[in-house]
Amino acid sequence: MVGVNTPQQSIPIEETLAELEQLVLTSGAESKKRFIQNLEHPQPKTYVGKGKLEEIKQYVANHKIDLVIFDDELTPAQVRNIESELENAKILSRTHLILDIFANNAKTAQAKTQVELAQSIFMLPRLTGMWTHLSKQKGGIGMKGPGEKEIETDRRVLRDKISLLKTKLQDIEKIGQTQRKSRDGVFRCALVGYTNVGKSTVMNLLSRSDVLVENKLFATLDATVRKVVIPHPDNQGGMLPLLLSDTVGFIRKLPTLLIESFKSTLAEAMETDLLIHVVDISNPAFEQQMMSVKEILHEIGASNKPELIVFNKIDAFKEPEDDDFFVGSTGLTLEQFEKSWIAKENAPAVFISAQNNVNIEKLRNTIAELLLEQKRANFR
Repeated sequence: MVGVNTPQQSIPIEETLAELEQLVLTSGAESKKRFIQNLEHPQPKTYVGKGKLEEIKQYVANHKIDLVIFDDELTPAQVRNIESELENAKILSRTHLILDIFANNAKTAQAKTQVELAQSIFMLPRLTGMWTHLSKQKGGIGMKGPGEKEIETDRRVLRDKISLLKTKLQDIEKIGQTQRKSRDGVFRCALVGYTNVGKSTVMNLLSRSDVLVENKLFATLDATVRKVVIPHPDNQGGMLPLLLSDTVGFIRKLPTLLIESFKSTLAEAMETDLLIHVVDISNPAFEQQMMSVKEILHEIGASNKPELIVFNKIDAFKEPEDDDFFVGSTGLTLEQFEKSWIAKENAPAVFISAQNNVNIEKLRNTIAELLLEQKRANFR
């Protein structure tokens, strides 16, 4: 795995490479080594400098590495230049890897179509590199390069395919809009959050359903909707029905074309009464992950929705030893969490352990109170 550390980066390179390693493991590959170079900006020709590329080349040859993954998007020219140096290794960018994982995890017609569209858009400017084996033949001045006709044909086929996929997605989205309209008058909540924070586990707890739960990134790609019934806070013994949807997990450096392709899936988040933002508080970078989620919500037009922060995995939380606020290095009690700066800065917030079923009743009550509060505000 290869990353460039630039002064403009707000997130430490070690953290983005740690996340890349999770992506690598999710894809079924094995991580062997990380290469990091400090630069003002990535090199236009080869992403990293000549010396670093030579170092990578030596390591790849000596350890028989067959896959090198770069932590950023690579231009078609960068891929070609790197491939010419690392002849026996396959070169992938972070985007390419994420697309591959999405393709493996897509289950419904909508998710499969969205992934296929994203892959096609991604591949369009990269077709030239797929024909370099033909251009090794010699051609004189004024001669068209061999393979040019084939490239143009492929581009036309790919453009037609992109157009058809967009039309297919629009048709699927019309069905989705009709389904959402039929739910009018019922409270709707959407689970959002970084990938692998426990959204599906929370979904299963609240809805008593069996949505897939795996300790992998992007285990869930489809917007699953379940009917949930929770106790009515103003009506003893009464129940409050609502519809709960689980959306695709977010991630840092999520390719723009994926956000575009998945907007129809994320429509569940845009048309909700309450966003339930699940956060893995045991992750040292949980605050940066929260910011990444908020940025994507802003991009899809859902940043103004009422939001409940659900800090999950409190059982796995460890206090940072270098933080004066905390004492020692063991997990906090539930009461300490609720009195901490984390709670004060992110109100309304609930602290839970979905895996151990801790504080779930308070989560249900808080969701009900926030929904009814909105309803009362709308009638004023």
